Amino acid sequence: MPLDPVRCARIKVLGLDVDGVLTDNAVYIGGEGIESKRFDIQDGLGHALMREAGIEIVWVSGRHSDATLARGRELKVRTVLQIAPDGKVPAIDALLAKRGLDWSEFAFVGDDLADLPVLARAGLAIAVANATDLVKARAHHVTTRHGGHGAVREVIDALLHATGKFEQGAARYLRQAVVP
Repeated sequence: MPLDPVRCARIKVLGLDVDGVLTDNAVYIGGEGIESKRFDIQDGLGHALMREAGIEIVWVSGRHSDATLARGRELKVRTVLQIAPDGKVPAIDALLAKRGLDWSEFAFVGDDLADLPVLARAGLAIAVANATDLVKARAHHVTTRHGGHGAVREVIDALLHATGKFEQGAARYLRQAVVP
């Protein structure tokens, strides 16, 4: 089912949960106690498309992770919120107020119970394919791909197509693909 273009037209900020949405929910801990995570590269390119289209992406995680911060820096994510799970709504409230936006202009992609309060308020609530049943039931849309396996890119492409901004976001790649 495609994203609702009316809901999509309002979106100024796309919020992404990290573990289970940007990652495959696995956390690897080495013998030195250093954490690593698996992120999907196509999801990463999607971040560049969104920047070019003028839609901000923010990451909202219920736990601190240096790996998350490192990947966020690499993808030029301006806002990475790493907070207690019950603090997601107040943190997003503050973020939206700072930008002069309301919840109807905020889309969120989640996968588990800690995301339900955010999904209940978001103008566009999206669950990844591997989300819990309660999260899927609350979502306006459920992806076909799992978190950490292209779900974020699926959302980004669908959102950009629904708003007519895909060509704007992908312009530099599309220009380079034209063969003289």
